[in-house]
Amino acid sequence: MDISEKLQGILDTLPAKPGCYLMKNADGTIIYVGKAINLKNRVRSYFHADAGHDAKTRRLVRDIADIEWIVVGSELEALILEMNLIKKHRPRYNIRLKDDKRYPYIKVHWAEPYPKVTVTRQMIEDGSRYFGPYTSAWAVYQTLDTLRKIFPYLTCDREITGQDKRACLYYDIKLCIAPCIGAASQASYRQMISDLMDFLSGHSEGIVARLQAEMEKAAAEMRYEKAAAVRDQLKAIQSIIERQKIVFATDYKDSDVLAMARSDGEACVQVFFIRSGKLIGREYFILEGTEDSADAQIMEQFITQFYTEAANIPQQVMLPQEIEEAKIIGEWLRSKRGGAKVELIVPKEGQSSELVKMAAENATDTLTALRAQWQADAHKQEQALAELQQALQLKDPPNRIECYDISNTQGTAIVGAMVVFTQGVADKKLYRKFNIESVIGAPDDFASMEEMLTRRFRRWQSARETAEQVGAKKDASFSFLPDLVIIDGGKGQLGRAVEVLEKYELLEKIPIVGLAKQQEEIFFPHKSDSLLLPRHSQALYLVQRIRDEAHRYGITAHRKKRQKLGMASILDEIPEIGPARRKALLKHFGSVDKIRAASLEELSSIVTESAAHSIKAHLE
Repeated sequence: MDISEKLQGILDTLPAKPGCYLMKNADGTIIYVGKAINLKNRVRSYFHADAGHDAKTRRLVRDIADIEWIVVGSELEALILEMNLIKKHRPRYNIRLKDDKRYPYIKVHWAEPYPKVTVTRQMIEDGSRYFGPYTSAWAVYQTLDTLRKIFPYLTCDREITGQDKRACLYYDIKLCIAPCIGAASQASYRQMISDLMDFLSGHSEGIVARLQAEMEKAAAEMRYEKAAAVRDQLKAIQSIIERQKIVFATDYKDSDVLAMARSDGEACVQVFFIRSGKLIGREYFILEGTEDSADAQIMEQFITQFYTEAANIPQQVMLPQEIEEAKIIGEWLRSKRGGAKVELIVPKEGQSSELVKMAAENATDTLTALRAQWQADAHKQEQALAELQQALQLKDPPNRIECYDISNTQGTAIVGAMVVFTQGVADKKLYRKFNIESVIGAPDDFASMEEMLTRRFRRWQSARETAEQVGAKKDASFSFLPDLVIIDGGKGQLGRAVEVLEKYELLEKIPIVGLAKQQEEIFFPHKSDSLLLPRHSQALYLVQRIRDEAHRYGITAHRKKRQKLGMASILDEIPEIGPARRKALLKHFGSVDKIRAASLEELSSIVTESAAHSIKAHLE
C-alpha cells in the first residue's frame, strides 16, 4: 500500500499507549475517531495491505491524509474521550445516532421552591431532574398532557407567595392546585412533584399506597371534597398502570432491554424500559454509518452514545448478544450511575430472553413501517424526483433510475448488483445480479464495474436487434434504457462506466453520475467539480436509499455466492491462512461458525493479529 511521506512519519512516531486517534481527509475534516489500548499497533493496522479490511474501511484508508492522537491514562478514559469526540465531530465513517438535533427530555425544575415541568433538549447541571431522551417531541407533550391531569403542576410565571387574591383559570378547571393563593402548601406541592417524578421513573406503588391512605384519612375526617379529589387522582394513576404491560410478576431489577434490526443499509435499535417489573415505555433509534459493521459493533456504539444522552441509568441492560467491551462499558455505566453496579447481560432463556426477542420484533416492524411510510407518500416521491431533476439539470424527471454496486471480499466471490427504482420506489422484480468473471485474484472494482455495465447494455442492444422478431420475449430489466444511472463509487468507477456508455453510443442519451459515499458527493462525467445535495432534501434521501439498496442487494448476493463455494474453500481463500493455520483454527474452535463468532482477541491467540483481521473481514 502506498503511504504518503507525511503519513509514514506519523505512523513511525505513534506511541504504544492507550488513547484516541482522529483521522482527517485532505480538507482537514475529521472523518473517523477511534480508540485503542495501544495506539501504535491499532493505527498501523489500517495500513497493512494484507489486513483483510472490509469495503468501508478500505474507503476510509483511501481518504486519510492526516492523523492526530490523544494519549490518555486508561482504557476507560479512552472510551469516554472517544464518545465525546464522536458526539462533537460526528465523523462520517463512525457509527452514530442518525438525528443531528438533540433529543427532547422532560425537565423537572426541582431546585426551584415550586418546581415546574418543561420540555428541553439540553441537560445542564442546575439541580433539575431529567427524564428521557425521547425520540418524539410530540410524544413528550402527549405524556405531559396526561400527567398534568393527575399531577396538576404550575405553568404560569407568577411569583408564588400564597398571598394572591385570585387563582388563574387552570385552578378552576383542575389543572393547577393553586399554591399562589395558599390552596396548597409548598410542602404538599413539592410532594406532588415528587410523586410525578416517581411515576415517570416507573415506581408508582408508593404513590398509590400513600394516596390510598390520604383518601381514607380525609374521608374519616369528613373532608369529602378532598377525599373525592384524591380518589379521582388514584383512578387516573391506576388507569395508566393497568395499561403498562406487567413483565415480571415479582420485583425485578430495573432494566433496559435492547435489540436491533437491520435492513436496506439501516439499523434500528429498540429500547424497552422495564421498571418495577412493568414495561413503562419504549423508544426506537435509527443509526447511520452501519454498513459493513458487525451487529455487536453497532450495538456497542449505540450503548455508549445512547447512555451518554440518557438521563437515567438502570441496574441492568439486557442485550441480544455479547459485546467485546462489556467490562469497560459496564465500568463506565457504573460511574454514570454514581458508583452503583450496572450489569450487562445476554439472557438465554425465560422471560428476559422473550423480552429481547420482542424488542427485536419491534425494531423490525419499526424499520418496515418507516420505509412503508416513505414509499406510500407519493408527494415525497414526486418532490424527490423533481429536486433530483433540477439538481442534475435533467430534461425530464428520472422515472427509471438504475444503480450499480460491486461486492467482494479480497477479490473472491465478486458480484455486481443492479437495482431499479421506478417512480421513486424500488422495483425489485427488475433487480439483477452479475457474477463477475473477468477479475481473478486481487480485487479490481473498476474492471468489475466495466464488465457489469458491458453485459447490461449488451443485453439492451440484443433486445433491440430482436425487437422485430415475432414472439421474441422481452426482459424488462434490460429492454429499456434508464433515465438516470448512478454508480456507487467515485471518479474512477464513474470513468469506467462512462467508457462503456461511449462504446454503445449512449452517453448522450443516458445521464450518468457517480456517488462517493464518504461525502455523499455526486460526480459528473468529464467534470472536476462535484455536487452536494442539500442535507435534508428529498432528493438526497432518495439517492441514499437507492445506493443503500444496491449495496444491500449486492452484499446479499455476494454472501450467497460465498456459501455456495463451501466453507473450507472460503478458509483457503483467506490471505495468511494456509493448511497449518486452518487446521489449528478448526481444532481450537471446532467449526467455521464458531470461528466467525470469535472475537479478534480470541482469533489472535491462534493466529497473528493481521490474519485475525483478515478472517473477520472474510467471514462476517
